Amino acid sequence: MSQLRQINKAIRSTFALWVLTALLYPLLMLLSGQIAFSFQANGSLLTNSQGRVVGSALIGQPFRSDRYFWSRPSSIDYSTKPEVATTGTSGASNLAPSNPELLKRIQKEVTQLKQANIQPTADLVYTSGSGLDPHISPEAAQAQVQHVSTARRIDPNQIQKLIDKNTDGRFLSIFGEPGVNVLKLNLALDALQPNL
Repeated sequence: MSQLRQINKAIRSTFALWVLTALLYPLLMLLSGQIAFSFQANGSLLTNSQGRVVGSALIGQPFRSDRYFWSRPSSIDYSTKPEVATTGTSGASNLAPSNPELLKRIQKEVTQLKQANIQPTADLVYTSGSGLDPHISPEAAQAQVQHVSTARRIDPNQIQKLIDKNTDGRFLSIFGEPGVNVLKLNLALDALQPNL
């Protein structure tokens, strides 16, 4: 009889823990995320002036128009090619510093930047570890001010104010480095001067 009681107790404990960890806890997390952190829980989606979703504040995307600030290069092309089976993935190229393919890609980036009259900076030349980094350094944004200012015929001081406004500081003032969210900056540019 004692063994039957122990089995019954084990089944009830397992069922209680299953209800707690598989139902109640996930439901609590879902509700708290939707109530307290709705923007983040729903993908941190950004919209343009027409209200159309144009991207996420957390995931980078490519910009190569002269009218916009350029993003970091991505070893996975920001996972935007629908014909590639790996769309939606993240990762680095895993090319060693001695790999000729890496050197060729870096030389191509430097050439494109110089042709656009943009001083190459490390984050405009090298990819991030995830391939999806939405930020560039303030220095990389500064290197592009004249380029964007000329293309849009806007006073560089106005662009500088947008850079300052869209620069994220260090987390808790000590962790990480300041970064400029490229999508937010480009949306602010469009709000300042809509596409012609």
